[in-house]
Amino acid sequence: MKSFVIAAVLAVALSAAPAKADVIMDWNAKADAIGAEKQLVNSANSRAQAMLHVAVFEAVNAIDKRYTPYKLNLTADQGTSREAAAASAAHDVLVALYPDQKPDLDTTLAKSLSTIADGEAKSRGVELGRKAAADIIALRANDGFNTPESYRPATSPGVYVPTIVPIESTAAKITPWVMRESSQFRPAPPPSLTSDVWTKDLNEIREYGSLNSTKRSAEQTTIGRFWFFTGPRTYNAIVRQIASAKNMDLVDCARLYALTAMAASDAFIAVFDGKYAYNLWRPITAIRNADMTSNPATPREASWLPLGTTPMHPEYPCAHCIVASAVSNVLQGVAGNDVGEFSLTSPTAPGVTRKWMRLQDYSDEVANARIYAGFHYRFSAEAGKDMGRRIAELALGTQLLGSVAAAKK
Repeated sequence: MKSFVIAAVLAVALSAAPAKADVIMDWNAKADAIGAEKQLVNSANSRAQAMLHVAVFEAVNAIDKRYTPYKLNLTADQGTSREAAAASAAHDVLVALYPDQKPDLDTTLAKSLSTIADGEAKSRGVELGRKAAADIIALRANDGFNTPESYRPATSPGVYVPTIVPIESTAAKITPWVMRESSQFRPAPPPSLTSDVWTKDLNEIREYGSLNSTKRSAEQTTIGRFWFFTGPRTYNAIVRQIASAKNMDLVDCARLYALTAMAASDAFIAVFDGKYAYNLWRPITAIRNADMTSNPATPREASWLPLGTTPMHPEYPCAHCIVASAVSNVLQGVAGNDVGEFSLTSPTAPGVTRKWMRLQDYSDEVANARIYAGFHYRFSAEAGKDMGRRIAELALGTQLLGSVAAAKK
């Protein structure tokens, strides 16, 4: 009997430990791995991760009602296992999205649940997670994600155009998580091709973004190559470090991941709304056709190439910039700007580790990197950063707020 009591006490102590927030990070890592294996486009990957993390948040928050829920109205007994709820919710969302991964996901779930003592708390947690996942899946069932692609290349009858179809042309059809509509933060049109801004920014990227640039430094080249890396894996690792540095418990960690995931998903939705609304040419097109603009201050370079391979979608605004800004500003709103050292590695710059002390510095580096890469004009980077900031402010000001009950404690 004595050993049984000791074991029970240890189980309760472990279930209350902040380290158990690792269950959220583990499932986030699993989602990242699936996204990388399937080479998901960023709008699809970020939508999936938002579904996962909102479901996890709704499940664990239902137990003590620390924050206002996103859309669900779940309730649970205080004795319900938060860890079991989180694991079950994450598992069921990922299985619904990626049924071919079910055997591996079932194994991952069994591993997550194996650390939790059997009993009613665990069983109730599993059921709560399943309910949260089912409700989020139903909520997003008709969110426009499956809109058929129908991009129409601009051409004249019989005239050849490159036959690669641009990607993510339907991303703006996805229902946002926090915005009213995809165009809510659409920026003003890009500058005219004879304006001072256009002249300055085109010449900057012509000189600094060229494959054989003589002005870009070695470090700038490294930064440009480092940030060829895009998508949720670029920011999830940073969210993980901030949550760990702040020693967040499971509920606060779930909230942080949900907020950043929703903001990032909306950032992708918003940026593709702008891109396909304005259809602005990329630097490689603009520089090779600069003689068509009636702007003698922007010389044509017939063979100009960027440092990297230009992404297959319109230029304005900058997608990488809006996402980094949205995530950075959410993290700043929760944890502050000066968070201590955090870092990231990149598969597109082997052996390189980038380190920062301030979240704003990370976001600014991403924006500069797109210029060094030859992908984006500076005005596009600034527009993206502003959009990301506004999306973050909307998420922080309207979603997953502290509950009245929590405020009275």
